[in-house]
Amino acid sequence: MGHFGAGSFCGINQAFFMKQSSRKIAKVSFKTTLANLKPLWIYFAENRWALAAGVLSLLMVDFLQLMIPLIIKKAINLLVIQTSETGALLIRQAAIIGTIALCIALFRYVWRHLLLGHSRKVEQGLRIRLYGHIQTLSLSFFHRTKTGDLMARAINDINAVRMACGMGLVALVDGFVLGTAAIGFMISIDWRLALISLIPAPVVVVLTRMIANQMSARFERVQKSFSDLTEQARESFAGIRVVKAHQRERWEYDRMNARGEQYVGESMNLARTLALFFPLMTLITNAGLAVVILLGGRYTIIGTITPGDFVAFISYLNLLTWPVMAMGWVISLIQRGSASMRRINGILDEVPEIQDPAGEKKPARGEEEPKTPFEKAPGSIEFRGLDFQYPGRKEYALKHVHFKIHPRETTAIVGRVGSGKTTLLRIIPRLLNVPENTVFVDGRDIRKIPLRALRERIGFVSQDVFIFSDTVYNNVAFGSDRAMDEAVRQALDIAGIRDEMEALDDGLETLLGERGITLSGGQRQRLTIARAVAGNFSILILDDALSMVDTRTEEGILNRILDLRQNRTNVIVSHRVSTIRWADRIFVLDQGRLKEEGTHESLIRQGGIYADLYEEQLLGEALENGGVNSP
Repeated sequence: MGHFGAGSFCGINQAFFMKQSSRKIAKVSFKTTLANLKPLWIYFAENRWALAAGVLSLLMVDFLQLMIPLIIKKAINLLVIQTSETGALLIRQAAIIGTIALCIALFRYVWRHLLLGHSRKVEQGLRIRLYGHIQTLSLSFFHRTKTGDLMARAINDINAVRMACGMGLVALVDGFVLGTAAIGFMISIDWRLALISLIPAPVVVVLTRMIANQMSARFERVQKSFSDLTEQARESFAGIRVVKAHQRERWEYDRMNARGEQYVGESMNLARTLALFFPLMTLITNAGLAVVILLGGRYTIIGTITPGDFVAFISYLNLLTWPVMAMGWVISLIQRGSASMRRINGILDEVPEIQDPAGEKKPARGEEEPKTPFEKAPGSIEFRGLDFQYPGRKEYALKHVHFKIHPRETTAIVGRVGSGKTTLLRIIPRLLNVPENTVFVDGRDIRKIPLRALRERIGFVSQDVFIFSDTVYNNVAFGSDRAMDEAVRQALDIAGIRDEMEALDDGLETLLGERGITLSGGQRQRLTIARAVAGNFSILILDDALSMVDTRTEEGILNRILDLRQNRTNVIVSHRVSTIRWADRIFVLDQGRLKEEGTHESLIRQGGIYADLYEEQLLGEALENGGVNSP
């Protein structure tokens, strides 16, 4: 496949933006905006006292700001009168203004600390809630949702909500109170000038209503574009080794550049809306100021109002400029917050497909779940006529599977690629949902067992190896809270990797790279084996967990695992038939159906699918050993 040129991506972008610009902006009602933000009410209720103190401090700042024009008015009138006490009175007025300024600074610190601090608490609470809810969702959700989209919602969207709950709240309260009070003082000075200065108000209301809908829809498109950009960057960095191996750096660069241009284009559409709003607000308010200066100056000359009244009126009109500007800012922040909260609500409204049994009482946060007799059960697994079909697919992954794994038995499941082995194993810890009365663990339907109680008994090592960016020790102990130092070292011994890990610079405290990049594939697999063994689970499932090590190493590790777990249930899948021939029983799957069952010897005598797989395995080993056949 050849490189894609930047020009081709630009053409795609132009077509994309033409299509985007032709879309009709959907109207978002005020009721809908508030409905999107409704889930945040709980955080406002929790912080109500801090909010009340913060709002009170903000109102004090507004009150003190409104007092300053009155003091200036008095000072101007003193200058006009020119008495012997004017100098001393002016000093007094200056001292009062200085005192007010100090008080404003103090109360401004208080409200910024409390109100902006409240927004941070909302951010923290919402982020924890979102993360906690995502962890409860089923695997199907992650199959259809991009990681970059989740990251964008957890970072960018939550930041937008924080701004709406912080500066949005401040601007709303401040703008309303300061604006209303300023108008009241202006009317008290001269009602005619006040009416003249408010002539632009209807224009501001209409303009604000027109632009608000556009801001909400365009901001949501910006956030969607940012999600795509984040996912593109994540995917590129995660696959950097493949990119470099195929020399596709330029191709990836062009793809990223195209996503960046798309994001900038959507952002510019939003910026144009905001860029239009604020200059128009400034123009309208300054036009009103020009008229007031013209008429107010005449009123002062003819003595209708005093010079002090005129200066105070101008000061209040200037104070009114901020509420008018704040109106646009508030609308922008709230619309952004509402659009982002709508995206977050989309995740929070997701219902896990796999849930605890109805009526199951969950322990409170921080409370340990009570132990049940089920947790001490021996570990039998039974499938009763199991049919399983992945959503959106016509064919069945498993069809009428019926067999039982006895307690404390080592069972192997074999079959060709696509026979349903991995699907069957994922069903046991209920990573996939199945109909009632089809899968049982220790005689109980897995749909009626609390998920935590079920999964705490099962150690699962999948063929998709995952190592955390943490120490070797923590990666092994991760599998169980019960893992102690000696158990971790024993697990590493069983996995045949202890010496290699202790030989690292910091031994078991060595920090591993992202996804264990500093380890080989075989080391990563053995480390995940150690993680499962350290947990001392009642049931251990190994899904082709040692495919990256050689046959002899795999045999040695499995033998050590089985020696340790003689009285526990073990379920093993391996493409190497020779390594599982010592299993107590072997089940053979083919195209989702159970075809054969028995011991290694009995299945060989049958001469069926298992015998064919075994012969193919022996032939492969013979070729690997230079033509020398294995016994």
